[in-house]
Amino acid sequence: MLPAVTATRYVTPLREGGSLPGLMEADDLGTYVVKWRAAGQGVRVLVAEVLCGELARALALPVPALVTVDVAPELAVGEPDPEVQELLQRSAGLNLGLDYLPGALDFEAGVDGVDAELAGRVLWFDALVGNVDRSWRNPNMLSWHGRLQLIDHGAALTFHHHWPGAQAAVARPYDASQHALVECGPDVRAADAALAGRVTRPLLESVLARVPDGWLEGPSPEETPGEVRERYVAQLLARLGARDAWLPGLVTAAAAGGGRRRAPRGENRPAWLGPPPPPGVSQR
Repeated sequence: MLPAVTATRYVTPLREGGSLPGLMEADDLGTYVVKWRAAGQGVRVLVAEVLCGELARALALPVPALVTVDVAPELAVGEPDPEVQELLQRSAGLNLGLDYLPGALDFEAGVDGVDAELAGRVLWFDALVGNVDRSWRNPNMLSWHGRLQLIDHGAALTFHHHWPGAQAAVARPYDASQHALVECGPDVRAADAALAGRVTRPLLESVLARVPDGWLEGPSPEETPGEVRERYVAQLLARLGARDAWLPGLVTAAAAGGGRRRAPRGENRPAWLGPPPPPGVSQR
């Protein structure tokens, strides 16, 4: 299982998107960005965060540490916003925490120096899990102490939102034309050679074992957590085995690259990092 902590103080809501994650302190003296079990997208988003985050970590990709955060409803009392207060109360129990990275900077392709090897591995990984939320407009990557960090995988694994249609996602091409790293010359073929053999049934079973039973939802409420875990394992192994259907498209997109595409300064910056520094001023 993931490391478990207990929330001790609710600091502030992070008003981005519709899920209203919150910044919380915990009994291990850590600070975490907490994603709620009762948010509008449901617990399957938390499953995607754990499965993708821990699979990425097993493949030596940089992701913040993940924990489960036990939240008591009483911690909502001091929150003045009734919407946020209700969300905290409905999320009592286990939620997901991502290690807060103080001083992290928003990622900019071409500025943060992602080499072809790492870019290729991130692109290959995103295609495997079907991550539709790593575009240059919304990269879901941070630069922390000069190192890339991959965050926010809740939009991946779209097949689990409609299990009866999951088979259709196995060989689905991955559109990499707008990926945040496509202009970094990603070496996709090298990534495939390095990573494909490492995604095994034992590895996927180990990663799925870290997802709390209460977050697992299959197409039928009668399915056990073990049966739902097997669905994820079988789906990802099938996706891996269908690389002939989606890998050539990645190679083509990587070869095409792209011109410098950059959002206006600060547009991609999480609100909890504060305003961007003035031009020419580094926070590293």
